[in-house]
Amino acid sequence: MDTGIKNVKLHTINIYSIKMFFIFLVLSIPAISSSVAEDPKKWVIVIDPGHGGRDSGAQGSISYEKNIALAIALKTGEYLEQYLSNVKVLYTRKNDTFVELQDRASFANKNNADLFISIHANWGNAKNIRGTETFIMGLSKDEQNLQVAMKENEVIMLENDYSTKYEGFDPKSPESYIMFTLMQNIYQEQSTSLASKIQTEYKEKIKRIDRGVKQAGFLVLFMTTMPSVLTETGFITSPEEEKFLNSKQGQDFIASSIFRACREYVNELDNKSGISAVKDQKTNQSPTIVNPVSTPSTEIQYMVQVSASSSQTEVKPENFKGLTDIIEINTVDRFKYASGRFTDYNDAVKYRKKITAIYPDAFVIAVKENKIVPLQQALEQKKRKK
Repeated sequence: MDTGIKNVKLHTINIYSIKMFFIFLVLSIPAISSSVAEDPKKWVIVIDPGHGGRDSGAQGSISYEKNIALAIALKTGEYLEQYLSNVKVLYTRKNDTFVELQDRASFANKNNADLFISIHANWGNAKNIRGTETFIMGLSKDEQNLQVAMKENEVIMLENDYSTKYEGFDPKSPESYIMFTLMQNIYQEQSTSLASKIQTEYKEKIKRIDRGVKQAGFLVLFMTTMPSVLTETGFITSPEEEKFLNSKQGQDFIASSIFRACREYVNELDNKSGISAVKDQKTNQSPTIVNPVSTPSTEIQYMVQVSASSSQTEVKPENFKGLTDIIEINTVDRFKYASGRFTDYNDAVKYRKKITAIYPDAFVIAVKENKIVPLQQALEQKKRKK
């Protein structure tokens, strides 16, 4: 057989295998479980300490990545739970145990997590390489990003029968990463927002070298169904940074940076939903709905706001990505547009998670008597009636 033809056939077979693996992963991601008890007022944040157990991760001169990641992860969760009453923290591991990549993602998916944060320490081939970088799911844009993803994905080789489990995916083969060109992460905007906040905290508050927000093909991020980031907190191969990452102060600084980034991210979306708002500050009155919903005016209704503009938009499906139930809310100098009509807050939350595929910044609002009311107030009023 002609060598060129043979190579083309082999390449075609490999591409087909990669596509099949992509389909396998998408189908194998479990549906969000409804059996997990949820507090509708709490964010669920899953913290994933990288590596663990027989997987030590990167090795420095005095330490292992798995121990640094765990220490920072536990401290981050402690800060979140101590200072944010509206956050519930879950961990993929809380001790030195080995957890498979797909189980880490599955854990977050089953617990209906709102955020997934994987914590790691980096490795370099030279001692003078330093700095922090935070990754979101995507195609590696340069060789260095690809190498980081390859190293982190190598953990699957410690899993039993990994070749069958991951449908022939080879973490050491650049060709395997072609699959990441076949998909688009619907949570890319939210993930980028959180990653940027983390890097800003590292740079401005604790003066770490900023290597930026990057994209790469991390399997653990690929398999999650919520905004997800993987943060490299420093280079364990740099003597200076390894010492910092192993110190109590260094771990506190890193953890507090991740905490503050999460706090800012959570508060931004909660404020949009009216959690901390009382009245429209410009008019000192609650904004009224131009097109009232059909349910009784005295009943609290939950909707999902999809957009806002200083200019009015004609309410028709083609102007709102095919949505047919849009209503307009006029707040003097702003026009807000909402979709969905629910009497149960949890139903609105589920709808918001679906609609973020086309409106990533959508959020839940509460309506009563043709007026937007603070969401927290609406939730408490509903609770008192039960």
